[in-house]
Amino acid sequence: MTAEPLRVIPLGGLGEIGRNMMLIEQGEDLIVVDVGLMFPEEEMLGVDLVIPDFSYLRAHADRLRAVFLTHGHEDHVGALPYFLREFRAPIYSTRLTDGLIRVKLGEHRLLAEADLRVVAPGEPIQAGVFEVEFFSVAHSIPDACGLIIRTPLGALVHTGDFKLDHTPVMDQHTDLIRLAQVGAEGCLLLMADSTYAEVEGYTPSEELVGEALRNILVNARGRVIVATFASLISRVQQVIDAAVFCGRKVFVTGRSMIDNVQMARQLGYLNAPDGVIAGVEEMRNTPLERLVVVTTGSQGEPTSALTRMANGDHRHITIAKGDTVVLSATAIPGNEQAVYRNVDNLFRLGADVLYNRVSNIHVRGHASREELKIIQGLLQPEYFVPIHGEYRHLVVHARLAESVGVPKGNAFVLTDGDVLEIDDEEARLGDRVPASYVYVDGLGIGDVDQHLLRDRAHLATDGVVVVIATVDKQTGKLARTPELLSRGFVDVEEREDLLEQGRQVVANSLRGAEHYAEFSDINARVRDALSKFLYDETRRRPMVLTVTVEV
Repeated sequence: MTAEPLRVIPLGGLGEIGRNMMLIEQGEDLIVVDVGLMFPEEEMLGVDLVIPDFSYLRAHADRLRAVFLTHGHEDHVGALPYFLREFRAPIYSTRLTDGLIRVKLGEHRLLAEADLRVVAPGEPIQAGVFEVEFFSVAHSIPDACGLIIRTPLGALVHTGDFKLDHTPVMDQHTDLIRLAQVGAEGCLLLMADSTYAEVEGYTPSEELVGEALRNILVNARGRVIVATFASLISRVQQVIDAAVFCGRKVFVTGRSMIDNVQMARQLGYLNAPDGVIAGVEEMRNTPLERLVVVTTGSQGEPTSALTRMANGDHRHITIAKGDTVVLSATAIPGNEQAVYRNVDNLFRLGADVLYNRVSNIHVRGHASREELKIIQGLLQPEYFVPIHGEYRHLVVHARLAESVGVPKGNAFVLTDGDVLEIDDEEARLGDRVPASYVYVDGLGIGDVDQHLLRDRAHLATDGVVVVIATVDKQTGKLARTPELLSRGFVDVEEREDLLEQGRQVVANSLRGAEHYAEFSDINARVRDALSKFLYDETRRRPMVLTVTVEV
């Protein structure tokens, strides 16, 4: 009997960095791999976060069997609070990932709603027709895993984020032996991390960062402040190890960093000798040259602890001459301006700032080309889908896969919303599903769309002119001279002549409107006439808003 087609549906993470989410379905069963968010790009004015579009999943929620999380980074688990407001299913992850999402869901008061289940690598989980097994991978966070997904058609391998690190900080290697076993049994489809598919050679080991941090602490004459991601527990461990080596105390600041460090210590993922981590009072009484501060804010987030330090309004820490600030993270695309604004402000306050352009204090957590070839060679998949990367990364990775053995035409470059269908005979692209950006703005989820963002961009670049026209309800004639208000367009005092002419243009545009007081017609006449006049006079296109008042 022929098995039903297997469908692989990315809802995020393909053609972009972040928002990773993959659906895998067969027959009446559907599983989800990761539910991540993306930080807004520069043109997404006012947007706080971008999450996947759950429309397709919403229509097939009765088939959802389980969610599997590869690791605890925001781009893989950050959208869970929004997911859990709509969907119910067991959520499987390893211990540290479970700890990180418990902290996150606790902040959103959703912990009671979640069915969280901790699993160990190698432990099989049945979810409908799928049998899923986690396998260990080296990444920039402990307990990162890939997935082996057994289906009626064969085995799928989803690498998650990974690299091959032979000297990892917390002794977690990529399980090449398990991957070789799957390759020997037969791998139907490999979905592999493409983030650094353009980079030749091998990714450097995390050990290099530990050495760099130790050297910085040895040579720094004053306080050292290290900023990194709150979820980068292995980097925090490296800071603690370097501090112990140099005889320094460690002070942790930033709400999410404090919560995650506390959780990781409770679970045994952070090893800090007694007395090394200092509270606020002890920190204040410790000489600056004996102190290391670990903080959030490596991405220039407006409310983060490092940004508050750079702006001079942190509760406990005031940047002083002699401080060394280490940005131990790479700026996510779209965050560069905020990051470098902080760097500038820290320099102005007298600190010495070490960041990725001037110092080797961060290594990427993703495999380079030679490592990707090794994974391909071990698994020798029949089909291949590059995941986690911008479109060029996916294309380069697909070509790399074909160069090392994937049959020509069997490497599929998908983007969000594409559907790859695999049956006994072939793999092919099916119909697309909705996978657009869903914007989170304040408490609003999905109520901001491209039209609103376009309006915001228009307002930000050209300003706005508001026309208030008072008309007689009976005749449609102007009852008084129109008012014009300018914001972000021209200086009212300096260009009163322009606004006066604009009032006359508005009045002229309504001269033929007697006995016709339809608001839509009046507004359109005013907007068209005034927009044309302002462009002719200034070569600018402000947004023209009309307010018509009946009397």
